[in-house]
Amino acid sequence: MKLYDKQQIDRKHILFDNRTLFWLLLPIVIEQLFNSLMGMVDTMMVSTVGSQAISAVALVDSINNLVIQVFAAMASGATIVCSQFIGGGNNEESNRTAGQVVLTVFVISISITVFCTLGGERLLRLIFGTVEASVMENALDYFMITAFSYPFLALFSAGAAFYRASGNSKFPTKVSVVSNVINVAGNVLFIYGFRWGVAGAAFATLLSRLFSTVVIYYCLRQPKQIIVVRNYLKIRPDMQLILKVMAIGIPAGIENGMFQFGKLAIQSTVSTMGTVVISAQAMTDIFELVNGIFSNSVGIGLMTVVGQCIGARRIEEAKYYIVKLMRIAWIGVFVSCLLVLAMTRPVTWLAGMEPEAAKLCFRMVVAMTVVKPLVWVGAFGLPYGFRAAGDVRFSMIVSVCSMWSCRVGLCVLLVRVFDFGLIGVWIGIFVDWIVRASIFSGRFVSGKWLHRVG
Repeated sequence: MKLYDKQQIDRKHILFDNRTLFWLLLPIVIEQLFNSLMGMVDTMMVSTVGSQAISAVALVDSINNLVIQVFAAMASGATIVCSQFIGGGNNEESNRTAGQVVLTVFVISISITVFCTLGGERLLRLIFGTVEASVMENALDYFMITAFSYPFLALFSAGAAFYRASGNSKFPTKVSVVSNVINVAGNVLFIYGFRWGVAGAAFATLLSRLFSTVVIYYCLRQPKQIIVVRNYLKIRPDMQLILKVMAIGIPAGIENGMFQFGKLAIQSTVSTMGTVVISAQAMTDIFELVNGIFSNSVGIGLMTVVGQCIGARRIEEAKYYIVKLMRIAWIGVFVSCLLVLAMTRPVTWLAGMEPEAAKLCFRMVVAMTVVKPLVWVGAFGLPYGFRAAGDVRFSMIVSVCSMWSCRVGLCVLLVRVFDFGLIGVWIGIFVDWIVRASIFSGRFVSGKWLHRVG
C-alpha cells in the first residue's frame, strides 16, 4: 500500500535533509534522556530518606505530571502554529503568536498555582484518600513547594517550543541540561546537607526551573534568531491568535490531562496496595518513561518537521517524514527497552529499594519489554504528526476513550475485583497501547488526518 507519492517529492530540495534532521532530533533526545536520568537520580536520592518519602513524591508527582502535560499541550500548540507560519515564510506572524503564547501560559500557570496552594491538603486527600500520616505529611511539603514552580515550568516549555519551531533544538537542550545539573546539586545540598528531606528536593526543583526560565527569556530578546519575543509587559491579548493556538492546545491538553487523570485513578488504586507496591510502581513508571524517550523525542521533532511542511503546502513530503521518523522511532524503542531491562536490577539495588519492591518492579519491566516495541510507536508516535496537520480532535477522542475504557477500566476490574495485583495495572496499560496503535495506524493509511489542510 502506497503511504506517500514518491514522484511528488524532490529529494534535492526537501525541507529537512538527513543532516538537518539529525541535528534537530539529537538535542531533543539528549534533553529528554537527561531529564529522565535526572528524574531517576532524584528518586534515588529521595529514596534514601525512606519509603514514606519516595511514596509521597510518587503520589505528588502524579499531580505534577498532570500539570506538566497541560503546559506541554500549550507548547505543542505553539510549536505547530509557529512552525506552520515559518514554513509559509511568515516570520512576523510567528513572532506575534509567540507573544500571545507567553501571555496565555503565564495567566494559566498562575491560576493553577493559586488553586493548588489554596487547596493543599484537602486536594491531596480528595485524590488519594487515606494514606499513612507520614506519607501525607511528606506529600504536603513536596506539593506546596513544587506548586510555586509551575509558572516557571510553563514559561520555559513555551520558550523552548519557540526555538524548536524554528528548527533550533540545541539551545533549549543546553539550558535544560544545566537546569538539571542545578537540580541535582540542589538535592545534594538540601537533602544531605541541610537535611530538609522531600522539601529539599522540591526546593531544588523550584530553583532549577527559575534558572531555565530566566535564561531562555533573556535570550529570546536577542534579534539574531527567527522568533523574537521582547517587551513582555506591552503584550496585549489578540484573541484570534490565542484561539488559533488553543484550537490545537485545548484538545491536546484535554488528551494529556485525561491521560494524567487516568494515571491518578490508577495511582489511587495502587496506593491501596501498600508502600512496597507504591515504590515498585513508582520506579517502574520511571523505567517506562526512559525506554520511551527516543520515540517521544522523535515525536517532538516531528511536530516541527510536519508543521513546516504543512505551512509550505508540501503534503506528500509531510507523509514521507512521518513514515521515515516512525521507522527511526521504532528502532529507538526496541533498543531502549533492551537497555532498560539490562539496567533495571542495578538501578533498583543502587536506589536501595526493598528486595520485594525491586523484584516486583523487575517483573513489570520484563512484561513491558515484550509488549512495548510491538505497538508503542503507533500508539503515541503517529499522533504527533496528526496534530501538526491540525487533526487534534480525533486523537483526543480516541486517546480519552481508550484510556478510560482500557487502561483505567481494566486496572480497576483486575486489581479490585479479581485481585491481580500490580500486573493487573500493566495489563490495562498494554491493552490501551494496542487499541491506540490499531486505530491510529488505520487513520494514517486512510489519509483522513489531512482533512483540515486546505
